Order: sequence, then C-alpha cells, then structure tokens
Amino acid sequence: MNKLFLGLAIVTGSLVFAQETAVSANPVHLSKESVRFGIKGGVNAASFDGQQLSVKNQKIGFNAGAFVNIPLSQKFAVQPEVLYNQLGARSVASVSEMTSGNTTVKMEKENQAYLNYISVPLMVQMKPADNFYIEAGPEFSYFLNGKTKGESKTTTTVGNNTTIKNESFSESIDKNDVKKFNIGLGLGLGYYFTPNLGINARYVNSLTHVANNSGVPEQDKDKTTNRVFQLGLNYKF
Repeated sequence: MNKLFLGLAIVTGSLVFAQETAVSANPVHLSKESVRFGIKGGVNAASFDGQQLSVKNQKIGFNAGAFVNIPLSQKFAVQPEVLYNQLGARSVASVSEMTSGNTTVKMEKENQAYLNYISVPLMVQMKPADNFYIEAGPEFSYFLNGKTKGESKTTTTVGNNTTIKNESFSESIDKNDVKKFNIGLGLGLGYYFTPNLGINARYVNSLTHVANNSGVPEQDKDKTTNRVFQLGLNYKF
C-alpha cells in the first residue's frame, strides 16, 4: 500500500517538475492550463467477467476520491487519482426444487458480492476539442474488505398447503481468499460544463484475478476478474 502511494507521489512530482521546466524554457506554452486539484464521485455498475453484460448482473456501488490534473501541453494531460472504489457482482437468481412424495420444496436465492478497494488510476487524457477529453491508463487497487449479502425464498408445498419463508443473509469475505493487489486498464471520456464542473464516464477491466490462487493447481484456479462501468462528476478547485 505504501509503495503504491510512494510511486504515485514520485510520478506526480516528476511530471510537475518536467512541466515547470518546459514552461520556463519555452514561453509559447505559458497559455496552457496550470496544475489543478479536484474531487470526484460517482456510481459504479460492477460485475465479474464471466457474467453477461446485462442490468440484472450489475452490482450498484459508488466511487469517491481526489485527483490532480497535470497538463503536459494544450492537448494532453495526466491525471492521477485516489479513490474509494466499490466493486463486486450480483449473481443471477438460482432456483432449486426437490420433491419427495406429496412434498415439494422450492428454493430461490440471489446474492451480491461486495468488494471494497482503494484504487489509484493514472489516466492520460487527450483533448480533441475544448472542454472534451478522452482518457486511458492503468488502475492499481488494494483490497480492503468485502462481504456477500442476499436473500432466499423457500416455498414448501404439502398437498394443497403452501408455506413461504423469506430469509436474508450477510457474511464477511475472508481477506485471505482475495488477492490484495488488483491491476486494471481504464478507458473513458469526459466533458467540462464550466472550468470547474464536469462529467466523466469510464470502463475499467481487471488484468488480475479476484481470488487468491497462491498454492492452487493451475486447473483449479478461479480466474474471475473485476469489471466496472463508472459515471460521475468531477470538480476542479
């Protein structure tokens, strides 16, 4: 965790130094924007890569944090961010049914996986037009904690009599079962309505597995990865 933030600080400091050197050496660049800090937040629609891209599979969460936007020229900038990031997935409802004599038991179950990370995206932005930009870059995440949560419905039919039982459940995920560091690639776009306020949309796909597969034979490894669509607002100070 500390190494991740130290690397971010070194990259940011190097880029700021390079920018200041370039500006002092070439007065033509004095018109470009200055380094600006900001905050951002938005909605996450997360799922696992093995699931279909449908609304019913998306777990809704949020992201929130801070960023620094460092212009490299009038058309390019780099934007490191630090975010609290909620990922995970919602499973499709599973249904099982068992009949014995005149008794039928039907169980319907649906659960969600909540995976909370501290994420550090490092986006390179290009502005093809005023106030509009496209971006791409890596995202480095550290797993904090997680849980599974859901509901079950059990319908028992004995002859002509039917009873229904609804239950909720929630349990913490063992941290040792999840890989601590997650690396992904992000692609997005954004637009600033004013010099301060803008909107941003981004898709991030993980390159590393969610599960901690250390010591697990290759054929038994869980190769599930995170993916998330993000939509939110940015505010530059």
